[in-house]
Amino acid sequence: MSDTDTDTAASADRRTLPLSGGGELTLSWAAVTHRGVRRDQNQDAVLADFPLFIVADGMGGHLGGEIASASTIDRLGAVVRDGKVSVKTIERALAKAVKDILSHPQATDDGTGTTVTGVFLDQSGAEPTWVTLNIGDSRVYLLRDDSLVQVTTDHSVVQELVAAGRLSPEEAENHPYGNVITRAVGPSESVQPDYVRLDVVDGDRFVICSDGLTKELTDYGIRHFLAENRDPKAAVEAMLAAALDNGGRDNITVIVLNVERTGHRAGDAEADTDTAARRGPRDDGSSTEPIPAR
Repeated sequence: MSDTDTDTAASADRRTLPLSGGGELTLSWAAVTHRGVRRDQNQDAVLADFPLFIVADGMGGHLGGEIASASTIDRLGAVVRDGKVSVKTIERALAKAVKDILSHPQATDDGTGTTVTGVFLDQSGAEPTWVTLNIGDSRVYLLRDDSLVQVTTDHSVVQELVAAGRLSPEEAENHPYGNVITRAVGPSESVQPDYVRLDVVDGDRFVICSDGLTKELTDYGIRHFLAENRDPKAAVEAMLAAALDNGGRDNITVIVLNVERTGHRAGDAEADTDTAARRGPRDDGSSTEPIPAR
């Protein structure tokens, strides 16, 4: 860890729940947030509370970004406490967060807002599934069978240029518009996230992070630290330390979530493999299946 800041200790937790078809699902996770080396304050906020895991990266002058991210995490935390996490309740919470931001005297300019990116476990069906959500350029990664895939697609000017073929991924890394996002939770923005639904597969590992991590670590680096650190707390601490050592130019927030599933029914492994193949990564590295709001 860097000595240039008062470090925020990583938090860790786990949850085991029975599956309707037999067996158990055990989730273990850890989260950490840090202001980085160069920033005076931390405008990131994090929620890691079963079944919802969210990173919010605030933006705005003075305290605007901190207010935006904190308001959003507070509203989403209330959804968890109510025990009714769904696409509909998340979008209601985000709409309330927009009103909170609008009503705050230090967070009313057009430049104030926050990313909202994460994943929740949807238990409304016969089988649990993951739902990722994204507004902005924070990211959700999935490590499955030693392959790391970026599930979410950045809402950024640079990503639009990459998708249009006007910029290569390598050129995008140091582009002057790298910090310009095209969607955020804020006074003048839509609160409609993008969603991707994923099967619950034994051995999966999620990384949810703000761009303060991805500015300092490549996808290869993230995969390396996951491989070296099976424990989620050790993994987030190792990634944070590396990001700080590499410059720590922005606030850094990381969640690592491990999935252990026992008692698969016959045919589950084959179905999981087939599903993963049908949902292969796009050219931009993200997954493909949106889900309807319900």
